[in-house]
Amino acid sequence: MKEINFDGLVGPSHNYAGLSFGNVASTTHAGSTSHPRTAALQGVEKMRFMMRMGLRQGILLPHERPDTDFLRQCGFTGSPAEIHAKAWQENPALFRAAFSASPMWTANAGTVSPAPDTSDGRCHVSVANLSSNLHRSLEAPQTLRQLRTLFAHPGHFKVHEALPGALKDEGAANFMRLCSHHAAPGLEILVHGAQGSGGFPARQSHAASEAIARRHGLDPARTFLVQQSDVAIQAGAFHNDVVAVANETVLLTHELAFERPDTLYDFIHEHLPEANIIIVPQSEVSLQDAIASYLFNAQLVTLPDGGMMLVVPAECRANKAVSTWLDRELAGNGPIRRIEVMDLRESMHNGGGPACLRLRVALSEAAEQALDSRFLPDEHGLDALARLITTWWPERIAPTDLGNPDLWKDCHAARLALLEHLDLKAALA
Repeated sequence: MKEINFDGLVGPSHNYAGLSFGNVASTTHAGSTSHPRTAALQGVEKMRFMMRMGLRQGILLPHERPDTDFLRQCGFTGSPAEIHAKAWQENPALFRAAFSASPMWTANAGTVSPAPDTSDGRCHVSVANLSSNLHRSLEAPQTLRQLRTLFAHPGHFKVHEALPGALKDEGAANFMRLCSHHAAPGLEILVHGAQGSGGFPARQSHAASEAIARRHGLDPARTFLVQQSDVAIQAGAFHNDVVAVANETVLLTHELAFERPDTLYDFIHEHLPEANIIIVPQSEVSLQDAIASYLFNAQLVTLPDGGMMLVVPAECRANKAVSTWLDRELAGNGPIRRIEVMDLRESMHNGGGPACLRLRVALSEAAEQALDSRFLPDEHGLDALARLITTWWPERIAPTDLGNPDLWKDCHAARLALLEHLDLKAALA
């Protein structure tokens, strides 16, 4: 059984509109000039590196932007160009939401329970409703269509529609799985928040996490719902994957990630005695440093030789406290044998690191063979994607460019070129 990481290809409309309240990086860089071409190529290079490490890699694709259907639902009429122009003129905030490239962060595409954990022995995927933010709440219909294309075989997969919006669900960014190895039954840990006294909202509801566990047919004895600490949320940890990451037997977590963390640690040790819980103390790496560097929004993966690798953004090396802790506590000691640094600056400035960019799916060989291969490029396929991005993706988008009709046309044409290249136009256009 292998784990496949499906990375979101950064879309041509990648811009810094600062739409995500509670995401410090997003709001800090609001109004900056973005570089969609560079952003997408940085993502391709991360995928290429993971492939060269012997890991299986897939892609998920940008959504149609501007989202004309959404703007039409908001009462704008006419041709797509007329709808976009009216929306930009009459309600720029709605238009910015319709133009967001946020589907690039596929950790929020849905929650995935591998077949060994479910009652019917199929891999279950629940599309996230992302109802906490308007721009992200638009994603579910196109995400559902894409995931049902990728995971189409009913004998191996069950793709569920998004939960009702009142049950706030943010997908795998608030989910962790621990196991002795990927093919073994796992412990599924679903993390929710509760609104505290601060100003930043909790984005994942307890009710949504319960519903995901029920619809996926999880074993209650091996499922744990834990509350993210309000301290972490108010510091800017809008999702659990900003303060904790897990892989097989390892949980790497900040000391202040959870309310009542000992209950979680006791559950893990009871059901997985070989688990290694690595706690980063607040006294050595503050929540502020962890969030600014995205230390925990890293990819923790098992290499073909059995050792683990932690892929962190370059900001971790720029932060003295984080870099010092990594060198002292991880490199060459314990289960995490290798640390790799990736330049994902464009995504980071909008609030998403290596973990945000990927949806991880553990699959048997038979289930892997049942995937739609158009979402599984090899290195030559990545080369072709890079050429297509260089040709079609805008080089830069300044805030004032969002109202430019030529940019809207260019983004539509770029995505259409991608779908035609992958022979997915009929399925996803």
